[in-house]
Amino acid sequence: MQHGKYKFIVGFLAVPLGLYALFVVWPFIQSIYYSFTDWTGLSPEFKMVGFDNYERMLDDDIFWKSLQHSLWFALLLPLVTLSFALFLAFMINVGGRRRKGGPAITGVRGSSFYKIVYFFPQVLSIAIVALLFAFAYNPDSGAINSILRGIGLDSVQPLWLGDPNLALWAVMGVIVWSTVGFFVVLFSAGMASIPADLYEAALLDGAGRASTFFRITLPLLWDTVQSGWVYMGILALGAESFAVVHIMTTGPGGPDYSTTVMVLYVYQKAFRDGQAAYATTIGVALLVVTLAFAAIVMRLGRRERLEF
Repeated sequence: MQHGKYKFIVGFLAVPLGLYALFVVWPFIQSIYYSFTDWTGLSPEFKMVGFDNYERMLDDDIFWKSLQHSLWFALLLPLVTLSFALFLAFMINVGGRRRKGGPAITGVRGSSFYKIVYFFPQVLSIAIVALLFAFAYNPDSGAINSILRGIGLDSVQPLWLGDPNLALWAVMGVIVWSTVGFFVVLFSAGMASIPADLYEAALLDGAGRASTFFRITLPLLWDTVQSGWVYMGILALGAESFAVVHIMTTGPGGPDYSTTVMVLYVYQKAFRDGQAAYATTIGVALLVVTLAFAAIVMRLGRRERLEF
């Protein structure tokens, strides 16, 4: 087994690592290179401009707005989504009442049905979800304001996506709705693997549901929660935020750049304004933000591994 094991490992890893370097690492290197040029994205000719694009980025008010919005996405969306998913998963798996003759720990009735319902938004494309909520947020004929009028709240008719103070929060709500089901199923699978004996012992010692959650469930699920936090943060900084903001908002990114995020700003500069070099500069900044976010979460979330 030991003889020639390194050749064996290298033989299996060479092709995947080569493909990864070609299609992932090399484009990043190219982006960094083009950020020091004046490339338009259309012409094969360009020249080196040094740090001009980075200086322009630091003086760009829209860039700072997009960075602020992206940071809000990265900080709030994982917090809200994972907290909500943990609560729902805990109630589904542990929150049921004890039935006569049944186990001490059980989920609510119909827990399997709830998992399917919560996971259903994952079946839909994010583009479809964004379109549905764009119609629902319509201030005149949308479902949300229609419900408010139906229950007698005619005076409460927000513009939602048309209000600079509400648009960003409305978009965030859509992302939470579309992603929470995935984490409910993920955390439910983790909770199902926790031995029921631990919960029964805690209940015999007089622990309540809140104590069992914070002292048993959360510590034993911490690795899953940490991975989910990084994954959700990357979604919030990347594809999910781009799709929802691009489809739902005016501009897109409006009104008055109130929903512009970094990934959308990269797209606009590259494909709308023909400023590919400046777009790659913002992309490099987005790469730094994403890596910093992942590193901070992994560092702050580091704790002793618990096994059962």
